[in-house]
Amino acid sequence: MNKVYEQSGQKIRCTIERLREWLRQVASEHQGEEVVFICIGTDRSTGDALGPLVGSRLAQSGLKVIGTMEEPCDATNLEFRISSLRKEEVTIAIDACLGHPGSVGQYLVRYSSLQPAESVGADMPAVGQYSIACVVNVNGPKPYWTLQTTSLHHVMKMADDVAGAIIESFLPQPSINPNHLPYK
Repeated sequence: MNKVYEQSGQKIRCTIERLREWLRQVASEHQGEEVVFICIGTDRSTGDALGPLVGSRLAQSGLKVIGTMEEPCDATNLEFRISSLRKEEVTIAIDACLGHPGSVGQYLVRYSSLQPAESVGADMPAVGQYSIACVVNVNGPKPYWTLQTTSLHHVMKMADDVAGAIIESFLPQPSINPNHLPYK
């Protein structure tokens, strides 16, 4: 199989189109396996709400998720929430992050875990066999303030894009039978 992305711990910065390619590749490598999406963040901070927003949409689509708007997976419960994972489950971690001005609106993917709350200096366990970090705003001297004042519209757009790409890659798409299309 021709790999779109090298399987290493390196972060790969990409647009939504390349994220879709990467997700399709990961999905094809794990067909028939149980995949769990670990959507990290809180509904108490605009910039950090991306994970729970993605998680809620994925859960509504029937995918297995840890971290939704109703039950976030955040700094207060992350270790407890991931302790329920089984070794045979494939895990994909999703979190918001801060980055360089040129990377805002892009995605950092890797064939390895991510470090939650890295941009705010917290020490939390690495999460996921695969990871997607969504750059929601510029990193600066006051990361908590930056996350609090990040555009909700921007975060919701990125969350919708990520959730849509995951659903498209991991859920079977209904096929259209041309014989059953209505006449014009």
